[in-house]
Amino acid sequence: MFYGITLLNPAAAPERGVQEYDLTPVRPAAFYNSPPAIGPDFREAADRSIHAVVHIRSQFIRKSPAYDDFFGALREYLGYDKRPNRTYPISGWGSGVIISPEGYIVTNNHVVEGAEMVEVILNDKRVFEGEVIGLDPRTDLALLKIDAGRLPTIEFGNSDEVMVGEWVLAVGNPFNLTSTVTAGIVSAKARNINILGTPGSIESFIQTDAAVNRGNSGGALVNNRGELVGINAAIASNTGYYQGYSFAIPVNIVKKVVADMKEYGEVQRAYLGVVIREIDHKFAEELGLKRIEGVFVDGLVEGGGAMESGIRIGDVILAVNSSPVNSMAQLLEIIGQYNPGNKLDVLVMREGRQMIVDVELRAEDGTTGIISRVEDFYNERLGAALSRLPVEEMQRLRINSGLRVKDLDDGLLSRGGIREGFIIITVNGHAVDSRTGLESALNDNDDRVRISGMYPNGMRVTFEFGL
Repeated sequence: MFYGITLLNPAAAPERGVQEYDLTPVRPAAFYNSPPAIGPDFREAADRSIHAVVHIRSQFIRKSPAYDDFFGALREYLGYDKRPNRTYPISGWGSGVIISPEGYIVTNNHVVEGAEMVEVILNDKRVFEGEVIGLDPRTDLALLKIDAGRLPTIEFGNSDEVMVGEWVLAVGNPFNLTSTVTAGIVSAKARNINILGTPGSIESFIQTDAAVNRGNSGGALVNNRGELVGINAAIASNTGYYQGYSFAIPVNIVKKVVADMKEYGEVQRAYLGVVIREIDHKFAEELGLKRIEGVFVDGLVEGGGAMESGIRIGDVILAVNSSPVNSMAQLLEIIGQYNPGNKLDVLVMREGRQMIVDVELRAEDGTTGIISRVEDFYNERLGAALSRLPVEEMQRLRINSGLRVKDLDDGLLSRGGIREGFIIITVNGHAVDSRTGLESALNDNDDRVRISGMYPNGMRVTFEFGL
């Protein structure tokens, strides 16, 4: 916009020092003939969301890479006095979303995993210490709690109803200033970008072109009504900075994971019990399919819900509970919203005919019951009393599962030289952090048991026992 400086009356100029000027904007003539600008208005959506987005500062303790004494982690195991480690603090930061007035906050697992301390700064600058309620690396979600009340929240939307091409806002607080809002459209759904790296991970991201940078992890993706439809988690970039694509965890997955953490202390993970192969043009021709749709059942899990219900190898799954399935990511997103024991209608094509199969979902160990967080239990096969690790300790040790040996009888562990305090992380290659998980892993091998874990001083050990 141009501003003209025009003398009001050039013929009768006033005295020097008391000149008057006309500061009326001078606009091109075309300005008056053009229609008013029309575009999306995000003011209401932004106002409904920015106050519920927080800044999260995580403090981590790292050992100095320059320090290592001769015996290292073996000192305690060999009976030497443990010398203090030289450590130094480092900080990381991200964003979070308040989901209840009582102070529950959802963020990314990678924002707080392994943190010694978590600090939450609200949009109004108040500061609280955050308690980690639950971590779920398989979805990259974490649940925090702060001691506050009557907090602003975001209303949950429905990520299943999100459409490619619709406008969305990415709301984060990456700089500990106030919440930052960027806009874009939904570019794609059910994206699997293979970043979580955890067995059984659910990757079915909402892809957008809303600008998201470092520190926005854990922030909100909202629709044009200000409803939460996703939690921002990642960007596609060669530089670490935004280059056009960002990815969010669908809110329907978020709701399920958070509800499980609050009610059970554990995520109730359900499985269909199938091995899937995606269908492309060439494979569709081999199968004689008229259209490229669905996913191919390439294998079945023994005792899984799919096998028990009558699904066969060679079936093509077209839909689950009326939701179309055309990729592994879509299937995982749908199943990830349910608990073991839930029954779903699975539409399959078999030998050219469509049929609906009623499938009961099961947990990883083949059961349908609720997995509760039992803290202490005894395992006769190992001859040991075991306890689950607090979330804070798993963070400090940088592990995602573990059972501590509290007491030993004359059994498998004591005969193998394992001492009290040892933390069992995997059994026969399976991560264990519950009674049912341990029992299932022990039953996976009838001849030998392979146990990997660590002592609290960081020394990692693997034992193998013949049965």
